Amino acid sequence: MAGNYFSVACPDCENEQVVFGKASSEVACAVCGHTLARPTGGKAAFEGEVLETVEAR
Repeated sequence: MAGNYFSVACPDCENEQVVFGKASSEVACAVCGHTLARPTGGKAAFEGEVLETVEAR
């Protein structure tokens, strides 16, 4: 049960943050607090722009 890590840009402050692709809880931006990813029961739904895959497993 491996997942990927993605670099996601915050739509509000443009901060780049690494997020797990199967996040089981909401992930907020470390700078402004905007929600970057929401859990869906499987893969997370990203609200920011996915810039790249940081680590693929």
